[in-house]
Amino acid sequence: MNYEELIKKAKEARERAYAPYSDFLVGAALLTEDGRIYSGCNIESASYTPTNCAERTAFFKAVSEGERSFSAIAVVGAKRGAKDCGICPPCGVCRQVMSEFCDGDFKIVLADLECNYKVYSLSELLPLGFELK
Repeated sequence: MNYEELIKKAKEARERAYAPYSDFLVGAALLTEDGRIYSGCNIESASYTPTNCAERTAFFKAVSEGERSFSAIAVVGAKRGAKDCGICPPCGVCRQVMSEFCDGDFKIVLADLECNYKVYSLSELLPLGFELK
């Protein structure tokens, strides 16, 4: 699968986001080593702490289905109704969750609404991640 297809799936997931408080909609599409895609969107809560990011939603769905091998994730996020925006990098918690299941070469594809994108490795975005290994 190419990155453009993965970004398209992330944009589709973004449309399902539940973000009535921030109006910031995020979608993610997680690619497994065997080519399956698990999508996720951000899901907010009025008390904010239980809010879940799109990236973690995708990972938790995949892991709960028995997946453990991942090759890439695409993330697209912007305010509701935005026409022009930049990329939306994962928060620190999401980066840490990624490091639980992926090595430093795992690819993180950050795209804007126009599908312009940049690819990072997990080690670039989380240089000294916490490990108990």
